[in-house]
Amino acid sequence: MKLPPILDDGLLQRYDRPGPRYTSYPAAPRFHEGFDQAALREQIALSNEDPVPRRLSLYAHIPFCESPCFYCGCNRIITRDHRRGASYLEALDQEIDRIGPLFDNDREVIQLHLGGGTPNFLTPEQLGQLLDSFNRQFRFNETEERDFSIELDPRHVTPEEIGHLAALGFNRASLGVQDFDPAVQAAVNRIQGVEMTLDLIDACHRHGMRSVNVDLIYGLPKQTEAGFGRTLDTVLQARPERLAIYGYAHLPELFKAQKQLDAADLPSPGVRLALLRLAIEKLTAAGYEHIGMDHFALPTDELAKARRSGSLHRNFMGYTTHAETDLVGFGVSAISHIGASFSQNPRDLATWEARLRFGREALPVWRGLALDTDDLVRADVISQIMCVGTVNIREIEHDHGLVFTRYFATALERLRAMQADGLVEISSDLIRATSRGQLLLRHLAMCFDAYLHERAASMQPARFSKAI
Repeated sequence: MKLPPILDDGLLQRYDRPGPRYTSYPAAPRFHEGFDQAALREQIALSNEDPVPRRLSLYAHIPFCESPCFYCGCNRIITRDHRRGASYLEALDQEIDRIGPLFDNDREVIQLHLGGGTPNFLTPEQLGQLLDSFNRQFRFNETEERDFSIELDPRHVTPEEIGHLAALGFNRASLGVQDFDPAVQAAVNRIQGVEMTLDLIDACHRHGMRSVNVDLIYGLPKQTEAGFGRTLDTVLQARPERLAIYGYAHLPELFKAQKQLDAADLPSPGVRLALLRLAIEKLTAAGYEHIGMDHFALPTDELAKARRSGSLHRNFMGYTTHAETDLVGFGVSAISHIGASFSQNPRDLATWEARLRFGREALPVWRGLALDTDDLVRADVISQIMCVGTVNIREIEHDHGLVFTRYFATALERLRAMQADGLVEISSDLIRATSRGQLLLRHLAMCFDAYLHERAASMQPARFSKAI
């Protein structure tokens, strides 16, 4: 197969390697169990002391799914027993009541996101109860600026229920599609009708949601350019405001469901790249802007506006327009980014519930990390790379009081190979990814990742997905 011109055969071989997705720096594998609930309380107290109160983004993880999608690497629990949703809500309510009062009242919530799993495993009435719990302990922004978003499995929600969600205040929705090709759907155990999905996108728009995102995946078993092209054409007819085109990460040693897939059915690296190129070409021709890595948005969407203005942000919820916020996570496996720290809840339901039972004020913290000065400097650099594809050297020097060429001498040396390959341009003021380099932002960021190279030096095996 002839490879597309964005990467030739040699570049593909050199850069088709694992790496973090940089929804955080340091990446989650660096979190440790020495960061406990006392450390979290301390970080919240420190964040409350900021002269200008930072606004809050809330995330709640709803882990339940009725059936397994074999490609999925998310933390989820397979069950058809919807009574489990009610008991989970009771535990979430306890966690909210314990964490909410730790934040000062002048810190308003500008963003709320429900992810999973399948958040619509809960009924609209139960989702309303969850919002009431949050509203009881946090002060919501009441303007149109606020973002209330929810991930939806189109197989288990109706257009009428979309109206109920909009009435609750949800103004953004993300729908999982992955691929409409019947052979691909059968291979990954996710049968999903086209008309049903398009009707839901239309319902979101009719009920006033200002943004709809559609998730697609390239690199799945049985995928072909022709089939994926038809999926792209079908989705583009519905004109969602955003699309996320994720590369499938085949890690069966980490995700048991993926063992159901036949590795022989996976596209070759060349085909994967062709699928990505096809998506970029079709989305660009349809008027979408490449936001970063695997995200695209219409020019009128807030995400595209944020990228153009330089205010785009990236966290565990993906790309977001709300940079100056603390992220507070609730539920199984949820991650928080509060002040100069990360913290994460237990990944299994029983442990999370048990930690809530430790005491009336217990917080279910499993692990975390307090960031040191070097972490903060590198996080700033990597954030610029992932959000705008450019590092403003003078800005980094001013903000952190350092000489960039000295501080990052090793990273700059690592960049030379990418520079020679035409993937990055380096001047005294800027490091900028070229048009081809925009597809390899993770590789550019990896050059500045101290922990990644520490792992490589110790010969520890990589635990990340391929970066192409």
